[in-house]
Amino acid sequence: MVGVKMAAPAAASIRDRQTVALKRMLNFNVPHVKNSTGEPVWKIWPRYHFPAAVCERAERHGNHSASDLRNQLYESYYLNFISAISRSKLEDIANAALAASAVTQVAKVFDQYLNFITLEDDMFVLCNQNKELVSYRAINRPDITDTEMETVMDTIVDSLFCFFVTLGAVPIIRCSRGTAAEMVAVKLDKKLRENLRDARNSLFTGDTLGAGQFSFQRPLLVLVDRNIDLATPLHHTWTYQALVHDVLDFHLNRVNLEESSGVENSPAGARPKRKNKKSYDLTPVDKFWQKHKGSPFPEVAESVQQELESYRAQEDEVKRLKSIMGLEGEDEGAISMLSDNTAKLTSAVSSLPELLEKKRLIDLHTNVATAVLEHIKARKLDVYFEYEEKIMSKTTLDKSLLDIISDPDAGTPEDKMRLFLIYYISAQQAPSEADLEQYKKALTDAGCNLNPLQYIKQWKAFAKMASAPASYGNTTTKPMGLLSRVMNTGSQFVMEGVKNLVLKQQNLPVTRILDNLMEMKSNPETDDYRYFDPKMLRGNDSSVPRNKNPFQEAIVFVVGGGNYIEYQNLVDYIKGKQGKHILYGCSELFNATQFIKQLSQLGQK
Repeated sequence: MVGVKMAAPAAASIRDRQTVALKRMLNFNVPHVKNSTGEPVWKIWPRYHFPAAVCERAERHGNHSASDLRNQLYESYYLNFISAISRSKLEDIANAALAASAVTQVAKVFDQYLNFITLEDDMFVLCNQNKELVSYRAINRPDITDTEMETVMDTIVDSLFCFFVTLGAVPIIRCSRGTAAEMVAVKLDKKLRENLRDARNSLFTGDTLGAGQFSFQRPLLVLVDRNIDLATPLHHTWTYQALVHDVLDFHLNRVNLEESSGVENSPAGARPKRKNKKSYDLTPVDKFWQKHKGSPFPEVAESVQQELESYRAQEDEVKRLKSIMGLEGEDEGAISMLSDNTAKLTSAVSSLPELLEKKRLIDLHTNVATAVLEHIKARKLDVYFEYEEKIMSKTTLDKSLLDIISDPDAGTPEDKMRLFLIYYISAQQAPSEADLEQYKKALTDAGCNLNPLQYIKQWKAFAKMASAPASYGNTTTKPMGLLSRVMNTGSQFVMEGVKNLVLKQQNLPVTRILDNLMEMKSNPETDDYRYFDPKMLRGNDSSVPRNKNPFQEAIVFVVGGGNYIEYQNLVDYIKGKQGKHILYGCSELFNATQFIKQLSQLGQK
């Protein structure tokens, strides 16, 4: 890898701040200087999953670094640990350097505090290879020991501490009582407080990687437990990004698709052709993705079609101009040499790189949206989404739950189980044993695994949620009739039979909790939330806020796992709050399939 000096921009988001920190590390932890001249420095990323240059799990990879020193593998070493390395492991590296007479080769050792992943400018997840360690199942399994729970909590707190070091801010912390979120809050408050006490080495003084949106006021950190809302992660969704995550292979902003190679005439008994696998990165430079990732799917389909028509019009214009001038087949170099009366054509040709990039993005989203649409049609996901919305908002149902569960053409066994779990979680009163047995028989006949239901039944009884289920508001989606453009026979997306559901904004439980705490509203749901201020000399077990003014910036972190539905709900909420900012984080990001699997494991007898 060639080391190049890069200018450090003022970081306006957590993604920018993390990027600046990583570039700084690649520059041997020296701030980047603009217009710097000098020879580039070659750097080696060693062969390990995590190199001697950057460590993800410091405790484990410190051993690799010691081994490299003994073998005198490199000329010099800049050891960067994403999380702080313990003193014992640091001593191991020092002893290895002494034993190998390589002390002078160790140039620098740095704790980088970068142990988290920013998926969006306003969204992050914990950076932990073995994510099962901090999963919902790990936190909620009944046989977990105190020592194991301490390890889980410490892992989460270490990453959150890294996040706030990178952010360069010490938050006010609020959390509910008697939950895993409270355990995280207590430990994080202690860790921040201990660091602030060390005036000489505090990570929250001096240069914090540039000014950003959180510079002028301390942010609010709202720690919530996944158990406050188990229905939302199971909910079928209707927005683009959440749908991609729900029905496709989408991980760390990359979606993997299997594309059929088409139907071909082949001799009987011939081996079928393998499907083509394609991967697409959905990044901030993709303007279509940035604009439409939170849009209802029918709008996305229509927008892809509009983009395609716009591209074809531009392409046809170039062909038309070339045809008029008798330039068919001429290369672009010849065209650009023509006289002034060809300026229009030259201008069109000069935009070809932009046109090709536009075509690439159109192809990308055509393929992704088509794959999503196939799932919607095959599983009737629009029906499930609309039905679940009605259940969660206590709206009258126009079809019985048993009818949908028993319909062999409506969804997979997992879809049916998700629907029933949402009904069971949201019900003001649990169904009678007789009714429950009838539902269980229908679910079993539909091919469902009942283990998730077994766990939810235990959880609801333990949490005493039967009398106080989470509230999801009293609004719901509304059908708007058939789409105009995307229903046309010439459209890329033939959506007959798919409802065009219009989303109506309603705050999910996590958003509602944030609103209460950020705006300093008195509400029984949050009045008893604990309050921590790590900057106070003495910690105080109190739910009485000392700050009386509404917050301008907040971070919501879900202990036990988050999802894109919750994230998008917060994004929609903050759009109406001018000048305010929200970041969403979670210990892991799962889709409904992954969550159902964890519930099934917890429900096994």
